[in-house]
Amino acid sequence: MQFIRPLLIALLILGLNGCNQEDTSANAPASGATRAKPDAYFPLTIGDQQIRVQLAILPSEQAQGLMFRQELGENDGMLFIFPGSEQRGFWMKNVDIPLDVGYIRPDGVLREVYPMYPHVEESVRSESSDIKYVLEMNQDWYKDHKVYPGAKIDFEQVAAAMRARGYDPANYGVPSVPLDR
Repeated sequence: MQFIRPLLIALLILGLNGCNQEDTSANAPASGATRAKPDAYFPLTIGDQQIRVQLAILPSEQAQGLMFRQELGENDGMLFIFPGSEQRGFWMKNVDIPLDVGYIRPDGVLREVYPMYPHVEESVRSESSDIKYVLEMNQDWYKDHKVYPGAKIDFEQVAAAMRARGYDPANYGVPSVPLDR
């Protein structure tokens, strides 16, 4: 029993180090580029509401998501940006706060919103097969702020946030200007 605790600590350290691996793909930030940290918040408009989001771009950031958070600011959330579109599913492993998950199409239109409950490991899947972005907010935020399917995210703000993090939005198919111009 005495060796189990040090073994668990060593495994935890190895696991955390694995989550911090750099992205070496063509989508990675330029080396030496000054960039905002992954935990930075950026302004984003969805519908007519102003929020602040952290970006989950790297697979390790997406896997971590909002795990182990004890709270989330009233108008704060996390925007997951994927390189392609497909049906998506999110779960709440190690997430302590109730959330809503918003599934967003490649054109920036909110398609679906579902509640998610702490520690439920069953995936909440989108019905749509063309989901490129996912926006997690506190549970009932969408309803309370009257942000319903059909609302759009501001791509100029998403692109600016990605550039601040050191990523080229074009490498992820994120338009730098609204699609309806």
